[in-house]
Amino acid sequence: MSGLSEKFRLPVACPSCGSHRMGVSQVKNPDDKAFCTSCSRFVCLYHEAGTVLQQGSGSEALIVQAANRGDC
Repeated sequence: MSGLSEKFRLPVACPSCGSHRMGVSQVKNPDDKAFCTSCSRFVCLYHEAGTVLQQGSGSEALIVQAANRGDC
């Protein structure tokens, strides 16, 4: 993954390493691949990550919002 990426937190963990931190290109096209920032595994497409983030609820959603704002 190149250095030109934006990192965000998903409520769903990487199936390989369990990390919640993902990265996607700064362009953020719907078909861009979201990768785990810890192990570089492809996790999902950016539009799929957006759907997961919109569906979040409860305390996990608050953690994700704070992490994606940079408060954590």
